[in-house]
Amino acid sequence: MTQFDLTLITATLNSGDTLACCLDSVKKQNIRVEHILVDGGSQDDTLAIANRNKKQIHCILPGPDNGLYDAMNKGIASSTAEIVGILNSDDFYPDSNILADVLTVFKDPEIDACYGDLVYVDSDKTGKLHRTRYWRAGDYTGPEMFYNGWMVPHPTLFIRRSVYEQYGVFNLGLGSAADYELMLRFFVKHKLNLVYIPRVLVHMRVGGVSNATFLNRLRAHRFDQKAWTVNKLSPRPWTLWFKPLRKLNQWFCTRAS
Repeated sequence: MTQFDLTLITATLNSGDTLACCLDSVKKQNIRVEHILVDGGSQDDTLAIANRNKKQIHCILPGPDNGLYDAMNKGIASSTAEIVGILNSDDFYPDSNILADVLTVFKDPEIDACYGDLVYVDSDKTGKLHRTRYWRAGDYTGPEMFYNGWMVPHPTLFIRRSVYEQYGVFNLGLGSAADYELMLRFFVKHKLNLVYIPRVLVHMRVGGVSNATFLNRLRAHRFDQKAWTVNKLSPRPWTLWFKPLRKLNQWFCTRAS
């Protein structure tokens, strides 16, 4: 039986500027965390920071790898706790009770996964972080939500390891939509039980390759379409157009984080 309550996976690649903040937020959690770091071949001080925190990081898997989702798959394969979460190296938890709240949800053996809200943050000229967008995910009422362009804020998603073992991990052929495809596979195709935690679970620094340019957005759209196709699912005519449009509300949401 595992000695950990929950496994966290963090993929790194030249993450020296943000990793310490990420690790500090995990260290403050009030549960027993198995933290696995998967490095893609960093050339900065990422590994030095990781090695200084060896008591906290229980496994460092060296690169190279085939990108972010390959790193996540490696971490999942090495996990030992029943609950698995993914925390990117430039993300962090806003308080010390996040993972304890997650575990409370999983006391119900019928729950396969849970998620919460996400706040995007950016730093000003002084280095102070401030909120730029609020992704209020809202209650999950069933697979029909995905047909209307909804998706889970992936950094806030926690899944039972047994689900990965039964239904598979990230599909590396889906590019930036690998997380979206996994959600469609789990919650639309297989209709697994998903629960919303009505609070901010993760602070995420701004960025995102899939939305950086029009060309990248077009490529992401094609991968989104493929995510439905590989699962033999058919989106509504509006599904893939509503998906990026839903992000507009993130700039106008005024709920306090």
